[in-house]
Amino acid sequence: MTEVKNQPFTELDFFRKRLSSIERLAATKQQQMNSLLEITEAVNHNMPIYAITKIYENILRAHQGVGSVALLMKDVDQQWHCELQSDSVGTIEDCEAMVASLLQYKSTYKIKPTDGGFLSNFEYIIPVFHKKEPIGFSFIGKIKETDGDAQEEKLKFIQTITNIVVVANENKKLFKSQLEKMLMEKEFVVAEEIQRTLIPEKLPNNEQIEADAFYKAHKSIGGDYYDLIQLSEKEFIFCISDVSGKGVSAALIMANLQANLRILAMRNYPLEQLVDMLNRNVRGITKGEKYFTFFIGLVNLETRKLTYVNGGHTSSLLLNGSELIQLDKGCTILGMFEMLPFISVGAVVLEKDAVIVNYTDGLSEASDPEGNLFESERIEAFLQQHGHLPLATFNANLIQEMINFKKGTDYDDDLTLLTIRIR
Repeated sequence: MTEVKNQPFTELDFFRKRLSSIERLAATKQQQMNSLLEITEAVNHNMPIYAITKIYENILRAHQGVGSVALLMKDVDQQWHCELQSDSVGTIEDCEAMVASLLQYKSTYKIKPTDGGFLSNFEYIIPVFHKKEPIGFSFIGKIKETDGDAQEEKLKFIQTITNIVVVANENKKLFKSQLEKMLMEKEFVVAEEIQRTLIPEKLPNNEQIEADAFYKAHKSIGGDYYDLIQLSEKEFIFCISDVSGKGVSAALIMANLQANLRILAMRNYPLEQLVDMLNRNVRGITKGEKYFTFFIGLVNLETRKLTYVNGGHTSSLLLNGSELIQLDKGCTILGMFEMLPFISVGAVVLEKDAVIVNYTDGLSEASDPEGNLFESERIEAFLQQHGHLPLATFNANLIQEMINFKKGTDYDDDLTLLTIRIR
């Protein structure tokens, strides 16, 4: 009988496992996001409140496993009434009296067996207040736990969607504001965790390579990405990218981009083939609805040769001795087309202490109060004047010059800067 040996756990397996974990997390969050968007669409189409509350009941019972539900809200005359009530529970005879007894609850309350009466049909009371005034009370029955979902997590989501429905009934303008806040909070949970895994924790600084980076997201969840991957003692790959859009969708594309890039990089494909496969793999996920600009460089430390492909990204800058070179050869943006129409690979032999500056348009398109842009010419001049500085100092000074230029104006895009010196 042939002995079956355990196969070693490879880096490819590691990235596949991490990608699978992220996709499972995203699927759970996506279901909740879909429910929130379903409620949003109902409100934006001016559906009557009874129809919106029916959607609310279906989401709670069908998707969250809630046994029974009732909802008290104010009508147009500011009178309390029962807008929604499961068939299996009793009738509220006097809504005003019921609300008077509920005012003591300022946050979600777990009903006790001693509370009795109408409340005995439920497990939780979720009050909704606006400017210290009660505008709704939801009664939630027992929540069934399935597939390992924590009851606390489900309850948090139910609190969120209850707030949306009640606020929509009270004030549509307030509803839109509340929805934006709640969607943002949902996005933060996924996107911030994903992005922590995307940004390199440490960049090399040794006898051969010096690297430093700066990253600032516009609204905590950014669409920029950079990486530096050591392939061997002689070679490494670096990249910078700007994904269209923001929030969870951009963060998920970044996660897939990183996972695909690292898998392909470890297989030592030629740069042209790597970019082509990366485009097709990510395009298979985005279906052409999202795209990303992308610059990738491959450095051989022994031959000092840099080969690169610029996929529609802001041109990286190379200070090669006294010569300043824009690294602009490449192809169109990635992720939109099934096949890239062309891919050109640029090549440069690097002189001693060559400096490569990679950045996103959040730097070059930063604006002052008069609307003037920082522009790439200013970055080029800064590189020629200060390219000899340690890169941590170089990056800090360049960012400070941009901040001084802005004169206090707000950031309107993500900002990423990756600088590399080949010694």
